[in-house]
Amino acid sequence: MSSFNFIVASAVVVLLCLLCSLHFSNASVHDYSAEKFASKGNVFVVHGGSEGIYSSALNLNESSSLSSNGHSFIRFKKIIFRRPEEFSNISSGSIHAVVFEVDDRETIGGSAYGGQRAVCCTADLAKLGVCKQGEIIYRPSSNNPGWPKVFGVSFGIDELEAKLQPRTIHITKTGMYNVYFMHCDPNLKEVVVEGKTVWKNPTGYLPGRMAPLMNFYGYMSLAFALLGIFWFSQYARFWREVIALQNCITLVITLGMFEMALWYFDYAEFNETGVRPTGITIWAVTFGTVKRTVSRLIILIVSMGYGVVRPTLGGLTSKVLLLGGTFFVASQVLELVENVGTVSDFSGKARLFFVLPVAILDAFFILWIFTSLSATLNKLQARRLLAKLDIYRRFTNSLAVAVIVSVGWVCYELYFKSTDVYNERWQNAWIIPAFWQVLSFSLLCIICALWAPSQNSMRYAYSDDSEEFDKDVTLTLIKPSPLPTKDVRSPSEVRLTPGEDGASNGGDVEEDKTE
Repeated sequence: MSSFNFIVASAVVVLLCLLCSLHFSNASVHDYSAEKFASKGNVFVVHGGSEGIYSSALNLNESSSLSSNGHSFIRFKKIIFRRPEEFSNISSGSIHAVVFEVDDRETIGGSAYGGQRAVCCTADLAKLGVCKQGEIIYRPSSNNPGWPKVFGVSFGIDELEAKLQPRTIHITKTGMYNVYFMHCDPNLKEVVVEGKTVWKNPTGYLPGRMAPLMNFYGYMSLAFALLGIFWFSQYARFWREVIALQNCITLVITLGMFEMALWYFDYAEFNETGVRPTGITIWAVTFGTVKRTVSRLIILIVSMGYGVVRPTLGGLTSKVLLLGGTFFVASQVLELVENVGTVSDFSGKARLFFVLPVAILDAFFILWIFTSLSATLNKLQARRLLAKLDIYRRFTNSLAVAVIVSVGWVCYELYFKSTDVYNERWQNAWIIPAFWQVLSFSLLCIICALWAPSQNSMRYAYSDDSEEFDKDVTLTLIKPSPLPTKDVRSPSEVRLTPGEDGASNGGDVEEDKTE
C-alpha cells in the first residue's frame, strides 16, 4: 500500500501546483492583464479572444440597453495601451482593434503580385494604391456589410497611455467572431494591453459552443435522477441480499448525480454572470474524475472475477490501486487545464502533453479488462457456473460494443478537429463532450440492469461451499451411487462376534470375499 500512498501524496502536490499556476479564465469576460504584442510576419498582434455568437435582431429603440436579455454583442471596456517611458518621446502609428467573423478572414491582409500575404501594408502594395504603407490592410466583406470592424488609437508625444474609447458591437449574424489588437510600428513592440472585452449571446454569457451544454447537463441530471430512483428503490427492497459489487455501483450513481448537477449549476452561473464560478467548476471536475476512476476500477475488478469467482484480488490489489491513482492524477490535471484554465493558454502540443497520459492509461485499462474477462469466462465455463457465465457474457458483449463505438468516435473526433481549423463548425462542437457522457451513462445503465439488487443477488456472489457446480448440471455430470439398505453392513460388521454361530459367520465372510 506504500506505492498507493505515494501516488495520493503526489496527486495532492501536482494538483496544488497546477491550481496555483493556472491563469483562471472568465471566458465571456476576456481580461487583458499587461498582454504583450507578439510578432506575426510583419504585424504585431494580441489575440483578444474567439467565440461563437448567435445573432440577435437589433431594435433601434433598445440600442442603448444592449445588456438586456435577447441581445448579442462584443463590448470593449477600459482598453488601455501602455508603453515604456523611454519610448514616449515620439508619436506613434495607430494600434487597431480588429473584429471579424471567421468567414471574413480573407478580408484581413493582402499580397502584391501574388506574393506572401501580409497584414501590414508593404511598399509594393502602397505603390498599387490599395493601402497606406504601415497601416493595417483590410477591405469590406461582400457577405457581411459593415464588416470587419476596425478602429484604433495612437500615442501622442510624451504619452505613456492610449485609451480606446468604449464601444459595443452588436452581432446580427451567427458566426465565430475573433478579436485581435494589431499594430505595424516597430517602436511599439514593448506596448502592453490592459482592460477587458465582454461577449454575450442572446440567451446569456455562455460562449456559443458551450451554450447547448447547459441544457444537456440539465437533461443528464434528470436521467441520473431517474436511474437513481430505480436503483435505490431496488436497493432498499433487497438490502439484505446486496453484494459488494452493488455497493460500488451505488457509489458510481451517486457520484454521477453530483457531477451532472454541479456541471449544470456551473454553466447556469456562468451564463448568468459571464464569470465562471471557479469553485463549482473544480468540484464538478473532481466529482467527474473520481467517477471515471471508480468506474474503471469497478469494471476491472469485476472482469477479474472479484466477488464472483474469487474472494479477493490477492497480490493484484496494490497494482490495481496504483493504476487507479495514476489515472486519477492524469485525468484531474487534464480536466483542470481544459475547464478551469484559459482555453487559449495552451497550444496544441501543450494540450497533447496532457491528453497522451490519459489515453495511454485508458488503453492499458482496456487491455487489462479484456484479458481478465477472458480468463474469468474460461474459469466460469470450466466450473459449469452457467448463471454467472451468462451474465458475464452479456457484460463482455456490452463492453466490446462500447469499445468499438469509442474507437469509432475517436476517429470521428480527430477528423472533426483536423478539418475544422478555424472552428467554423462550432455549433456542433458541444456534441463531442456530450457523446462521452451519454456513452458512459448507457454503459452504467447496462451494468445496473445486469446486477440490479434482487432476491437472487446472492447467487452471483462468491461462495466457498456450494458454487462449484450448478445443481442441474451436477445431476447430469455425476452418476449417483445406490443408497445403502438397512441390511448392508460395513466390512467391520461382518467379522465374528461373540454370540453368533459359525454358519452365519462363515456365510458373511464368504459374501464379503465375493464383493
